[in-house]
Amino acid sequence: MAMIDVENLSVTFGAKGARVRAVRGVSFAVARGESFGIVGESGSGKSTVLRALVGLAPVSGGQLALDGTPLVGRRPPEFYRRVQMVFQDPYASLHPRHTVDRVLSEPLAIHGFDDRETRIARALDDVGLGQGFRFRYPHQLSGGQRQRVAIARALILEPEVLLLDEPTSALDASIQAEVLNLLDRIRAERGLTYVLVSHDLAVVAHMCERLLVMQHGAAVEELTRDDLRRRAATQDYTRALLAASEGYRAAEEATP
Repeated sequence: MAMIDVENLSVTFGAKGARVRAVRGVSFAVARGESFGIVGESGSGKSTVLRALVGLAPVSGGQLALDGTPLVGRRPPEFYRRVQMVFQDPYASLHPRHTVDRVLSEPLAIHGFDDRETRIARALDDVGLGQGFRFRYPHQLSGGQRQRVAIARALILEPEVLLLDEPTSALDASIQAEVLNLLDRIRAERGLTYVLVSHDLAVVAHMCERLLVMQHGAAVEELTRDDLRRRAATQDYTRALLAASEGYRAAEEATP
């Protein structure tokens, strides 16, 4: 049984006369403990798939399931004990007037945990920050440190699934590598299931065993990591993404 099962998912925004089909009949399954990628250009619908999974986007067709249990309507609190999401922008995802301590305390209070001190200390250690960051505000942190706090907030409830929406795209290249290595280590240590959305094929190849390519809200093709490394794409759009990624990397490496 798949940990995450998405079957013929459609997401439509807007009212009659101004409707936008953001996702069109997308299907995939993610095994327990697997890291699965969704890749595509901006506007391809990849982030909307994640939002549909957590109940933040209107599902207009298809079926979603977590560990065999259908996901319909508003998600119950126990869903968020099992599934957490890390958003793209660490500058927008943290409240500017809340300390790191408050950011990490809130989910514990909402879900009724009483071992607050232990969990906060462990979460900060797990993401490589430590107790010295506990009472800092977001403006006192770098972009990479803010994203580590966002990851700590997602981990503090000890979920089984992390949904990662472009978790490094707002960070400098050197910091991106640190955060990706952190996520890799945490998955290995905890046996987590990841669904990672990115426009960067190099990030997906590093993090994911399999990936789905999306364009204009639809699935183009599904590939393994080995397929990606062998450039074994069958669709022109995927080949174009590969070529663009290689060109960008080459230009980046050539820059003094």
